[in-house]
Amino acid sequence: MAAAFSDTVTSDAWRAEATAWITAVLARRGVRVLAPPEQPRVRPWSTQLVVATDSGRYWFKATCRSSSFEPALQALLAEVAPDAADAPAAVDADRGWMLTADRGATLRDRREPTGSDWDALLTRSAHLQQELLGHGDALRATGLPDCSPGTVPARFDAVLALLQGVPAGHPARPDQRTLERLHAARDVVAAAAATLAASPLPSSLQHGDLHPGNVFEVDGALRVFDLGDAQWAHPLEVLEVSSAVARDGGADWEPVERAYRRAWDVWCAARGLPPVGAADDAPAWDDLRRAAGVTHAVNRAWTWCGALAEATEAEWADWGEAPGRHLATVLDPVPGPQT
Repeated sequence: MAAAFSDTVTSDAWRAEATAWITAVLARRGVRVLAPPEQPRVRPWSTQLVVATDSGRYWFKATCRSSSFEPALQALLAEVAPDAADAPAAVDADRGWMLTADRGATLRDRREPTGSDWDALLTRSAHLQQELLGHGDALRATGLPDCSPGTVPARFDAVLALLQGVPAGHPARPDQRTLERLHAARDVVAAAAATLAASPLPSSLQHGDLHPGNVFEVDGALRVFDLGDAQWAHPLEVLEVSSAVARDGGADWEPVERAYRRAWDVWCAARGLPPVGAADDAPAWDDLRRAAGVTHAVNRAWTWCGALAEATEAEWADWGEAPGRHLATVLDPVPGPQT
């Protein structure tokens, strides 16, 4: 049996290998490491090392297999949308490793996010999604999962089968009543996927965990990072985590969502299309939001399954309920599910 991710990345051998790589790539940039890297955070899906150098601090990130696309995706985003994502100092796509320069405090750490901050973040997200529409093949070639609407029903079946297949008493196994209700909800998932497929908005990058803690301000521009949960999916799914975090923080979400919608209405108008949800033959906005809540629940549950695939028993005990909890939101989809 393969070692758990967290066991591997806390071993002396792995730390030595990672440190040697960091030291070598920084040396090629004329940067000298001043002390052994510190490891402040280990999770079943990723770990970080903090590197002190004579040119400031750097961050190293290693991912589990399911999110090993992140370094290549970050590098590609920096290439095609440089005002939206920083270029890593170095990546090793095969190992899921990435080294980045420290950009200081996140937007959330700089200040309590205001309504204007949320408005700017979601509007910029819509614009980035639009910029990336023509780069789908390249983005998916990094390993970015294709979670577009047409793929969701089969993913629902796969996640449900996985959760039902774990032994009774396992942290990931839903109770029998929930399993029965989930089986009965298969048509709901298929209908939601069809609703999104009928919308005028094509699939694009869905950050997966968009909030002010995963954004830096650089020269007045917002730049995203932490893309390990990203997917190629219906764009409205990006609103699910954002709305939950904003509301939990007391923000007035409705104006933020209207700003996001306006950004897509402008995109539609430029193509001779009616505003989103306004055409007689297209789903209404509220229908699209409910449908995105359903597909996001499936896609988020699937992401959690991947994130825990290399977990220890203790880590399953800590986080194992997450896949089933997210999948169960298809039973009562509302904007802003738990993150």
